[in-house]
Amino acid sequence: MVDDAVAFAMKAHEGAFRKGTRVPYIVHPLETAVIVSMMSEDEELICAALLHDVVEDAGVSEQQLEALFGPRVAALVMAETEDKTKSWKERKAATLDHLDTAPRESKILILGDKLSNLRCTARDHMVIGEAIWDRFNEKRKSEHAWYYNGVAERIRELAGYPLCQEYFELCRKVFGNQ
Repeated sequence: MVDDAVAFAMKAHEGAFRKGTRVPYIVHPLETAVIVSMMSEDEELICAALLHDVVEDAGVSEQQLEALFGPRVAALVMAETEDKTKSWKERKAATLDHLDTAPRESKILILGDKLSNLRCTARDHMVIGEAIWDRFNEKRKSEHAWYYNGVAERIRELAGYPLCQEYFELCRKVFGNQ
């Protein structure tokens, strides 16, 4: 199943790149899946990590995911899929609201996604500094800090994982002590 999810994600994200870079987009879902696999052996959760952006960014439907990967994988992906008709702030607030009551598996998936994003941001921040924020739709660092620190508050139950500690440390390095 994981091999099928890798192939599906590669096809869905074919030709896409990370914002402001020439890094193929597929690197992000692959890294997200590696992070998740370091916290769980749950094959369906790892598949959801690989597929977490295909609905939001590649036009795949929930029905397609369910038909190919089953209802649980589809539900995990849909729980993390943002509604792009809403503003950046509304989407991020909805994610934080979801995390308030999300099950542990959803928190692991979100940690994998956000840690991958934050690693990329931290690396590029070291190279280009504050200009990093210009590549995003939301250009205010303070808003990104609000969101990433909000995620950190809501995933504290995962603090026993070294990857969660890495997330907390990267928040401090990129955003400072808020």
